[in-house]
This record gives sequence, structure tokens and C-alpha cells, in this order.
Amino acid sequence: MAEVTHGEGYAVSHIDAMGDGPGFRKVRQELGVTAFGINAIVMPPGYSTGEHYHDEQEETYFVHDGEVEFRFGDGTTHVVSAGGIARVDAATHRGMRNVGQDNAVLLVAGGKDGYVGRDGQAVGDNPRGGPPGS
Repeated sequence: MAEVTHGEGYAVSHIDAMGDGPGFRKVRQELGVTAFGINAIVMPPGYSTGEHYHDEQEETYFVHDGEVEFRFGDGTTHVVSAGGIARVDAATHRGMRNVGQDNAVLLVAGGKDGYVGRDGQAVGDNPRGGPPGS
């Protein structure tokens, strides 16, 4: 996918369409997300971020590819591999380092003020709301 495709009430893209090489991919901006913050990060092997924290925004990190060492303000470190997830309170100091041999790819979502709850509604004759036959 080489660009963002916008439709009535949706947008579809790929992180490769949002930038080249290492660095941030502005997912929220590119897809028009308004309910929470979301970015992707591509980190080359050995790259280490500085530490940061937030005033209000809790963050959740999903490691899509690679191995990322998370550093926390209490002095602990945790290596999270592809498929792993880390949640971090707003005020908690955190930093990351790619400890793998290849690029690490993370998806980072942040927000505040809590969970909305189960508000999904089935459409048509599918009472479970999933694909037909599910």
C-alpha cells in the first residue's frame, strides 16, 4: 500500500506509506484518528531513546517486530519481543532500546480518561457483530 485510502468513516494505510527509514510514523495524523494518540516507531538495531514521561497520557506499546528493552523509572528493564505489550502510567519515566539484530517496529497508543466500555452494535442479521458465519 503506497498511500492513505480514505472512505466514508474510515482510512486504510501502511506504515511504509507514512515515512522512510527509522523514526516516527504519525499514524494519528495520517489516518485522522481523533479519539486517542497513536504512532508507530521504527528503531534501528542498537538505537536507544531518551527517557520521557507524560503529564496526563497513559501509553501502551505493542512490539510488532524485533526485541525492545524498556527502561522504567524504578530502575528495572524488561525485554519485550514481537507480539509483546507494555502499558505505562503517564508519570512513569520510560525509555526504550532496540536490543535485536534488525529494525524494531512498535505501535504506541496513548490516551486518558478511561475505557469507553462495550458499545459495539451488530449490523444486519449477524447478532454477534463478527464476520458472517463466526
